[in-house]
Amino acid sequence: MMGFGTVIAAMVSVAVILLASYVCSNGGFYMADEITDSVMEMQENENEILKTGIEITGIYTDEADIFVSLHNMGSTKIGDFNHMDVIVNYSNTSGNAKTTWIPYQEDAGKLENRWIIRGISPDLVNPGILDPDEKMELQILLKDSLENKGVNWIMVATPNGAKTSGYFYT
Repeated sequence: MMGFGTVIAAMVSVAVILLASYVCSNGGFYMADEITDSVMEMQENENEILKTGIEITGIYTDEADIFVSLHNMGSTKIGDFNHMDVIVNYSNTSGNAKTTWIPYQEDAGKLENRWIIRGISPDLVNPGILDPDEKMELQILLKDSLENKGVNWIMVATPNGAKTSGYFYT
C-alpha cells in the first residue's frame, strides 16, 4: 500500500506537469498570434507599396538647385512629405562626389540641404496632397554648387517605400 506522502508527491508532480504544459502552450499560442500579426502587417505594407507608383518625368538644374517633376502613377495619395526620402549623388564644383540625403523643409534658410514643393498640378481634389495622376515639382536646394558637365543621380522614395530614380546632367 502506498503511503500518504507518495500520493501527495504524485499529485504535486501531476500539477506541476499540467501547469508547465499550460504555460508552454499559452506561450506557443502567443508566439503564433504575434507572428500572424507581423505577417499580416508585412502583407499590408507590401500591398500599399504595390498600389503606390511614382515616376520622375523631368529633371533640370541651375547652379545649386535641382528641379524634379514627379508623377503619381499609383492609386495611393502621398501627403506625408516629412517622411519622403530624397537622395542625391552629385559632383560639386571641387570635383568631389557626394551622396546626400535631403530632408523636406519648407521654412528654412537658403544655405541648407533641403527640398521644397514648388507646386502640385492639378491640385483640385485634396490641396497640398499628391493625389493619383497629379504631378508635383520639387526644388532641391544644395549647400554646394553642382559641377558643370557632370553626371548625377537622384532617388525619391515615398513614406511607404515606393521609389523612383533617374540620372541628370549639369
